[in-house]
Amino acid sequence: MDFSQVLAEKTDTILDKWVITVRKDKRIESADELSYTAIKNHIPNVLRAMVTVLSKSQDNDIQLIVTASFEHGAIRAEQGYDPAEIAREYHLLRTVIFDTLQADLLEGTPVDIIRSMRLIDAIIDEAIARCFKSYVEERLRELQQLQLSLTLHNDELTRLISANQEYLSQLAHELKHPLTSIIGYSDLFLRQQRRKTEIKDNYTNLEHIERVLRNGRQLLHLINDVLELSRYDAGQIKLQLAPTDVRELINNVCEMLEPLAAGKNLKIVVDCDRAPQELTTDPFQCQQIVTNLISNAIRYTESGTIIIMCQVLENQRWAIAVCDTGIGIAPEDQAQIFEPYFRVSFSDRPYLPDSTGLGLAIVSRLVKLLQGTINLVSEVGVGSTFTVILPLEIES
Repeated sequence: MDFSQVLAEKTDTILDKWVITVRKDKRIESADELSYTAIKNHIPNVLRAMVTVLSKSQDNDIQLIVTASFEHGAIRAEQGYDPAEIAREYHLLRTVIFDTLQADLLEGTPVDIIRSMRLIDAIIDEAIARCFKSYVEERLRELQQLQLSLTLHNDELTRLISANQEYLSQLAHELKHPLTSIIGYSDLFLRQQRRKTEIKDNYTNLEHIERVLRNGRQLLHLINDVLELSRYDAGQIKLQLAPTDVRELINNVCEMLEPLAAGKNLKIVVDCDRAPQELTTDPFQCQQIVTNLISNAIRYTESGTIIIMCQVLENQRWAIAVCDTGIGIAPEDQAQIFEPYFRVSFSDRPYLPDSTGLGLAIVSRLVKLLQGTINLVSEVGVGSTFTVILPLEIES
């Protein structure tokens, strides 16, 4: 029996079953929001190569496996997969192939069955190896870009700090831990590469890269916040006024932050029925305000709902309010909440690891720049409501 022909005829069936199995697998969370095409990726090319390898009458197309798997790994890195999820995908592919071909395999001779099973296993193993190689290379490329970006930001930060030493001690404390992690894991990874010996534990090696990237992003976020605050204090932010659809602006921010809320099972409710049709403001700075307020609400809320309300007020003004059902802010802390580096904490609750204490400080300064005011109403254990009131048309 020509099992290569059987495999060719059932390729579409295998693909459909595999995509369904991947979507149902709880250990492959990165595939939850991907389309059928995005999950399928380059697997059809792997199966096509498998057909040629199984065939006794065709030349083996190993290069097709190499190319397809290499591209598969790079795309999975861009899609945010972790190594365990990729390995799980190939494990499911192997299972689906054998389940689909089982009845046909049993009709062949023992020699043909063993040959076909060994070749299928070998092809999938080769595909996994090539996929992981490109996955690591894509992560390294991202790491190099992140390193370059951090270097540029660090140069700018050094220049600003030399002119203003006020926050040097706090900043050094915030930068210490993620920077130490980046240096430590980067050094460990580079030393392993220089040994030029076979590294058996690929997963451990990949975890080092993931830690470097995670801490690097955290450090970059902190540096960006510091630079934004410094630019405002130095008077370097110039408003770019333009007609703005505030409803579209709010919806765009909510769509961007929806995955963050969904990860905590929080519901985002938007009430913009009474919002102004159009106003004149700086859309970028306005978006910064809305983004910081909503992301802050999500960060400090463990369950419940985030409500965003927008409406026109009297005297040519409008307001946007962000309400949450989070931990709330004690009265004694509310006076300091807009100060740089101030973070709310409780005796039984430490600071959140990704909190810099700069988000609300940036918001209060941008609100002032847009000629508005910001108010806070909060109760511990109940939640908080931040209300920003701005003019419908900013004076030049």
